[in-house]
Amino acid sequence: MSTPKRWHVIASAAVLLIAGAPAVTASAGPAETESAPNGRTEWAASWAAAVTRGNTVGLTNTGLNNQSIRMTVHTSVGGDRVRVRLTNLYGEQAVKVGHATIARPNTATVDDRSDIDPATLRELTFNGSSSATINRGAELLSDPLGFRVREQEELIVTLYFPVLTGPVTFHGQSRATNFIGATDLTTAAGGAGFTIKPDCCWMFLSGIDVERRLSPGAVVVFGDSIADGNGSTVNANKRWPDLLADRLIDSRPEVRTPGVLNMSLAGNRLNHEGPEPGAGDFPGYYELGPNALARLNEDVFPQTGVRTVITHLGINDIWMNGDSAESVIASLRQINQQLQARGLTSLVSTLTPYEGNGGPGVWTPEKEAIRQAVNTWLRGQGVREFDGLIDFDKVLRDPGQPSRLLPAYDSGDHIHPNDAGNQAMANAVPLRLLDL
Repeated sequence: MSTPKRWHVIASAAVLLIAGAPAVTASAGPAETESAPNGRTEWAASWAAAVTRGNTVGLTNTGLNNQSIRMTVHTSVGGDRVRVRLTNLYGEQAVKVGHATIARPNTATVDDRSDIDPATLRELTFNGSSSATINRGAELLSDPLGFRVREQEELIVTLYFPVLTGPVTFHGQSRATNFIGATDLTTAAGGAGFTIKPDCCWMFLSGIDVERRLSPGAVVVFGDSIADGNGSTVNANKRWPDLLADRLIDSRPEVRTPGVLNMSLAGNRLNHEGPEPGAGDFPGYYELGPNALARLNEDVFPQTGVRTVITHLGINDIWMNGDSAESVIASLRQINQQLQARGLTSLVSTLTPYEGNGGPGVWTPEKEAIRQAVNTWLRGQGVREFDGLIDFDKVLRDPGQPSRLLPAYDSGDHIHPNDAGNQAMANAVPLRLLDL
């Protein structure tokens, strides 16, 4: 979810032009020793992101050409081997991947997050080759790599695209600084060649799986920008799904914990497409994604080991489009039915307050009444239909003004929680509901 002002800022960042950069030559670091797992192992999802098609203007529309992109992700669970998922789901042509690497960040140069630890640098291969093609609309899975991934650590994936990709498949709200530069920089230890540094955008990267023993599966968070991290500190991994993963690991030190996969999209709606406009002169963008029901087959059901889904959607339909409580509830019920039909544990959350957000027409007493009606249904009939309810509204609202966020949890835009609010949300998830 996002404010009109916030989206205008993102749109302006997306039209950056690519500056040239000198070629950088570097040798790969020494290989990490492969660990032979003992006993039965299986693949488990440690990190994933929902993706959309590129916007109509700017970098995500033109794509990358003889350029590298270096992206940081934050794992949830660890394992002895890793594989990386790339996607061209929304592309308009086949995409050539010239080279791909994975590494850990250089912790000695924390001020420059583009630096990697060369001792950890490993090349990713695809059917034994260092290059591959992602067919239009397809996914590309790397070969398993002996690279021990730790719980709750940052990994850096660098991809090189030798020829024009065309419109990218991407996630628009990474809340992490990523880096783009000219030529093949996949093995460059330093970041001098990366000339563009947006605080957004994972491109063509959609997942990281690890091989581990006795995995209890994964929890998928299916939401909008509240879970996508708008309002949280950039490069701090303070989205509430990240903090939920922290809590799971801390609370179950002797037990294998599930991965937590944040499949949320800022601005996503239950009943509307990303480009559809909304209140407050909100123009709409492709990066908001298709309607949530259309996302299930791509963002939820295929995730490695998914067992539980937390749905937190609907507030955008209310503030952007003035949808009725009946239409919001109908779509939430349909999501629930499809999740349960697949044998998944289906949890739902109440819709959180947003009075004070945006300009005229964004929040109105009438829209507040719709939000309250949805929450009333969720706390009543919804409890009987879903497998569990998480009352985020009760956690975040100001008791004296229940249509507003508690000031201590307000990031400043009156709709997105700050780091403290995200922690409160993570703390509010009953772990007993997660089908562990």
